[in-house]
Amino acid sequence: MRIAQLLKSTDYGTKVTVKGWVRTKRGNKNVAFLALNDGSCVANIQIVADLAKISEEELKPVTTGACVAVEGTLVESLGAGQGVEVQAESIEVYGTADPATYPLQKKGHSLEFLREIAYLRPRTNTFGAILRIRHAMAYAIHKYFNDKGFYYLHTPLITASDCEGAGEMFQVTAMDLNNLPRTEEGAIDFAQDFFGKPCSLTVSGQLEGELGALSMGQIYTFGPTFRAENSNTPRHLAEFWMIEPEVAFFDLQDNMDMAEDFLKYLIRYALDNCKEDLEFMNKMWDNELLERLNFVLANDFVRLDYTEGIEILKASGKKFEFPCNWGCDLQSEHERYLVEEHFKKPVILINYPKDIKAFYMKQNEDGKTVRAMDVLFPKIGEIIGGSEREADYGKLSARIKELSIPEKDMWWYLDTRRWGSAPHSGFGLGFERLLLFVTGMSNIRDVIPFPRTPKNAEF
Repeated sequence: MRIAQLLKSTDYGTKVTVKGWVRTKRGNKNVAFLALNDGSCVANIQIVADLAKISEEELKPVTTGACVAVEGTLVESLGAGQGVEVQAESIEVYGTADPATYPLQKKGHSLEFLREIAYLRPRTNTFGAILRIRHAMAYAIHKYFNDKGFYYLHTPLITASDCEGAGEMFQVTAMDLNNLPRTEEGAIDFAQDFFGKPCSLTVSGQLEGELGALSMGQIYTFGPTFRAENSNTPRHLAEFWMIEPEVAFFDLQDNMDMAEDFLKYLIRYALDNCKEDLEFMNKMWDNELLERLNFVLANDFVRLDYTEGIEILKASGKKFEFPCNWGCDLQSEHERYLVEEHFKKPVILINYPKDIKAFYMKQNEDGKTVRAMDVLFPKIGEIIGGSEREADYGKLSARIKELSIPEKDMWWYLDTRRWGSAPHSGFGLGFERLLLFVTGMSNIRDVIPFPRTPKNAEF
C-alpha cells in the first residue's frame, strides 16, 4: 500500500507491505526505527524493527537513501505526531545507498545545491510536495476546460512562424552543421533541410489555437513552449509549459471573466486537494502562502486601463528602479505596486499601447491602443497575458506589413480572416508562473522537474 493510504488507515493488526526510500534510521541495541517515504505524501511512516526478529546484519545495508520493502503489522503508534506505524517482520533491500556518497543525508540542503542534483531532488520533502501540487494543477486545468465543453487541441512544437515576433526561437534542423549546404549567394540553403525551410521550436500554440477556435468554438492548448531568451532571472525558463484557451465570439470582457474564473478555480482546487503539501510549503518556505491564496479567492479582480495605471504609478511618489511613462512596458516592480500597495487586490490591466504588444491584438478606435489584458498577482506580477484578437483582414494585414513580418509565413493565418472571420479572444497562462504562486517558491527553476536555462540542459 502507498504510505498516504496507510497513514489514514485504522485497520490495526493487519498485515501490510510498504515500499519506499529510507529517510532516516536511528535506534539502540534492541530496536531500530526507520522513517520511510514513497513519494505519495510529505509524511513518512515509521518502521519499527525489533532486533530480536531482524538482525543487525540484515539492517546494516538499510541506510539513508536505500530502497526497501517492509512486510509487517500495522499498529497504532504511541509516538507523537503519527497515528500508525509498521512493526517489521521482514525487510528486503532493493537498492543500497552508500552513506559516504549519497548526497541527501539528513541535513538542510540549499535550493542551489538541489538544482545541481535535480535527478534526486524529488526525494526531498520540498520537491515531493511541489511535484504533487504540479500534478494536481495539471489535472485541474484539464478538468476545468473539459467540464466547460472545451476541446484540447494539440498544436505543433515545430513551426515556421514566430507568434510573438521577437525572434528569440530555437532553430530546428537535420542538416550537418559541419557541412551546411549553401546557395550561390552564400546563404544557408534551407531548401535542402528536412522541412525545406527554416523551422523553430514553438514560442506559443496561440496562432494554431485560433484556427481551432474559428472552427470548433472553444479550444485550449497545454504543452511545452520554448524561448531562446538569454534571461538568467528567477522568472524565466528556456523551456516551459503554457495553457492557452481560445474562444470564438468572446470579446475582451468575456476574456477577463474567463481568466478570473479560471485562476480562482485552480487556486480553490489546490486548497481543497493539496492541503497537506500547501501547509508544508507555508510552514517551510513562505508563511504568507495560504493567506495569499485565500486573498485571491476573496477579492474581485480590479479592471484597470493601462493609461490610468500609468497615472497611478507616476502619482505614487515611489522611486522605481525603472521609470514608467505612457508607452513603456511595465516591469514587475510596477505591476506589484499596483496589486500589493495601491489596490491590494489582483489587477487586470487592459488597453495597452499597440507598439509594445503583438501584431494579432485587436486595435481600439483611438488608433493607439489594443485590446490587450494582463492579469497581475501579488508577489509575481504578470501571471496571464491575453487579448481580443484582430478579426478584420485589412487591419491585420496592414499591421503585419507595418512590422515587416513575412507574409509568406502568415498566409494561412490571414486566410482565417478572409473566410468566415469572427470575433475571438484568448490568453496564455505560464504553468510555472502559476506554480510559483501556488507553491510560494521564489525561483521558477524550482517548480519544474528539470529546468532548462542559459548554459544549463542537464539531465
